[in-house]
Amino acid sequence: MADEYYIWTTRRRIKDGTQQEFEEAWQPTEFPDGMLRAYELIEEGTGEIVGVSIWDSKDSCEAYRASDVESERRDAMAPYVEEERSRTYTGRELGIPGS
Repeated sequence: MADEYYIWTTRRRIKDGTQQEFEEAWQPTEFPDGMLRAYELIEEGTGEIVGVSIWDSKDSCEAYRASDVESERRDAMAPYVEEERSRTYTGRELGIPGS
């Protein structure tokens, strides 16, 4: 059976002309225990940025989401964000035949 992971996604629409400032605020000051991978997906020309992080457990993700580090990071991003939606999932990596 494949390993199961906990995945946190956040979709943000940022204000026009603020991508550089947003990215500086978005970058965490430290990477938390339990985070295995993180991705930033940018839809060109729309101001939409999706963050995807993969965690070893729900507990590690929830501990980071409730941390002072994450709270400070969210406060720093707030001036550049028009809209935000966050979701969590459990998932697994799919095997691709021949790779």
